[in-house]
Amino acid sequence: MPTVTMTVNGKKVSGEVEARTLLVQFLRENLHLTGTHVGCDTSQCGACVVHVNGDSAKSCTMLAVQADGADVVTIEGLANGDELHPMQAAFKEHHGLQCGFCTPGMVMSAVDLVKKNPKATEHEIREWLEGNICRCTGYHNIVKAIQHAQQTM
Repeated sequence: MPTVTMTVNGKKVSGEVEARTLLVQFLRENLHLTGTHVGCDTSQCGACVVHVNGDSAKSCTMLAVQADGADVVTIEGLANGDELHPMQAAFKEHHGLQCGFCTPGMVMSAVDLVKKNPKATEHEIREWLEGNICRCTGYHNIVKAIQHAQQTM
């Protein structure tokens, strides 16, 4: 079995994986980082979004071996100790979650959006989130949270 080595949330990690192991499986099962969710297993819902080398990626359609040598950040890696990342704080403050299942992927996608487009319009935010499905909120508060976080990031 191949061995993968990567930096996850600032820590160098490695492990043996089957060649077909998905990055989301490696994160959840090998590293016990269960904040990254598996929603659809088909890259449709976005619950599994993490950052790979600074860009958002759906970890349910990326093999762990593809992330070999990469810098990976999961939802667990955003906060600074007990201090929430500004996007996490905005989601909390603006009620950008209900059941919370989609929230890690939404937050990770939103952080990437603001990094790439710090002055995104409401329309641009909604377009960016097309790859993330929420079955609870109707997106209004999610968009409000992202707009607020844009001002503080």
